[in-house]
Amino acid sequence: MPSLEELLTVSSAVPADVRDDGTVLVRWNVPGTFQLYLARPGEDPLRLTSLAEPVDGRFVPGGDRILLSVDEGGNERAQLYLTSAEPDAELEPLVVEPELLHVTPTLSADGTHVAYSCNRRNGRDLDVYVRSLETGEERCVFAPESFCEVAGFSPDGRWLGVLRLTEHTGDNDLHLVELATGRVVLVSPEEEDAFFGSPAWSADSRSFLFATDSGRDVAGIARYELETDRCELVLADDWDLDCVAHASGRTLVVSANVDGYTRLESRDPATLELRRNIELPDEGVAEALRLSPSGEVLAYGFSSPRASWETWRVRTADGEPEQVTRSPVRVPAGSLLRPALRRFASFDGESIPYFLCEPQTEPPWPVVLDIHGGPEAQRQPIWLPFVQYLAAHGFAVAQPNVRGSTGYGKRYEHLDDGRLRLDTVRDLASLHDHLAADERIDAERSVLYGGSYGGYMVLAALAFEPERWAAGIGVVAISSLVTFLQNTSEYRRAFREREYGSLEHDLDFLLEVSPLTHIDRIRAPLLLVHGANDPRVPLTEAEQLHAALSERGVPCELVVYPDEGHGLAKLANRLDAYPKMVEFLERALA
Repeated sequence: MPSLEELLTVSSAVPADVRDDGTVLVRWNVPGTFQLYLARPGEDPLRLTSLAEPVDGRFVPGGDRILLSVDEGGNERAQLYLTSAEPDAELEPLVVEPELLHVTPTLSADGTHVAYSCNRRNGRDLDVYVRSLETGEERCVFAPESFCEVAGFSPDGRWLGVLRLTEHTGDNDLHLVELATGRVVLVSPEEEDAFFGSPAWSADSRSFLFATDSGRDVAGIARYELETDRCELVLADDWDLDCVAHASGRTLVVSANVDGYTRLESRDPATLELRRNIELPDEGVAEALRLSPSGEVLAYGFSSPRASWETWRVRTADGEPEQVTRSPVRVPAGSLLRPALRRFASFDGESIPYFLCEPQTEPPWPVVLDIHGGPEAQRQPIWLPFVQYLAAHGFAVAQPNVRGSTGYGKRYEHLDDGRLRLDTVRDLASLHDHLAADERIDAERSVLYGGSYGGYMVLAALAFEPERWAAGIGVVAISSLVTFLQNTSEYRRAFREREYGSLEHDLDFLLEVSPLTHIDRIRAPLLLVHGANDPRVPLTEAEQLHAALSERGVPCELVVYPDEGHGLAKLANRLDAYPKMVEFLERALA
């Protein structure tokens, strides 16, 4: 049986950027946090940074500099620096304002400018700024009283794409800002709620491709022509599609999310003709797709249930995938389990997909329902060491994509909106009953585990379906939607109100669906784990629930990590927390 240390020290590596010669800038957490490495073809990766916090970065075109992004203690207030591609090189402050966020930093094709989003104006709205790397001159180019993300420069530097979240869940606008004049073009139609992805530009900057579910249930690929303001769907599938291109406009890589698994294709960006399917190492998930400036080299991160994230590269025209990073592995692949994809009919007949990981011990097994956060997210078949650890200790693990999850179309994603919130809890109850029909599973020992919104789901299920659950673990969990919205970082409040409901208009409903309101119904033992610096779900969410349950004599433990934010980013803390979780479950189920 693999130990927790063996599982957790299987590191992860994903690409941050790639050059035409195949050199990859890699984010690798071999040291315990994600640091930057330089991986040249034929050479071992060279470590560039040795900071206390996780780091992200990009190559600055036209030179040997790197744009670096780092926060402090998980507070998500990223600061921007420039550095050289040498080990432990000096960091040159670029945009450093410790009380503010600087997110989605994006470089122009010629490497002269960087664009990023920042809440400088009022601490709440994320406006878009463009800064010259040559002169330091900076200006705000888009400030629409909303949450904005930079979506890339056009190859000629004339336009900047911006994604703006609206008040409706699953809906965003795609804007183009003409940088010389300040003129703004709205690409997305206003008459419907839809998702719009980042532009994949043509080489002449006259058109671009992008993913959208406008007029469809699942996302396809559309083309927008600037001269005619014409937009048309050019590629469709039964599953969500996304795409990535680079300034050369020579290559388009299309990814499909097929029931959680990734399919990659190289296509002609002009005709959309399939050039070839890009082979992946196994059945699993490819993310962080990065194309080199010419489009000749694709770097991506790949993971499966039995393999941690590694960085791969491939020539888009031909050639086989080449593994760039090889993380130290102390766990034989034969000792790891591959969950099976299954479905069950929920209370109203809705088909709900889930992955089931079956332990190799003798049944009947206790079962852990592992609930993803978001809720606009999806559990996919990737490396999850805690799932393998639970299975090694004799737990079956069910990972549902309850209604409201992404990856299954707009209709499915909206099934938990607003006052349908608790239908997701009914999905968990239906999954419990579905699993109870399997004689190998001991449904009397069903427990819940989840983080962030998944933690809210844990607490809500304990409150609204208390008879089904033997215990729960909530990591950075929301105990009250009211106090969460009141106390979350100001820049996130409006973003979350569009999913849950607003304090101004929906207060009674938010109180009704909050686990803290129904504290008297929670009777199962509970373990709460939280980071003291969490900017999304404040520590007070755990503290108030812990106090209320302890006062009522319900077993409730609270573990706080002073150097963590929204989750457990540091290896030492994961090595401490996960054994506590298993020990808690073994005590609760004894």
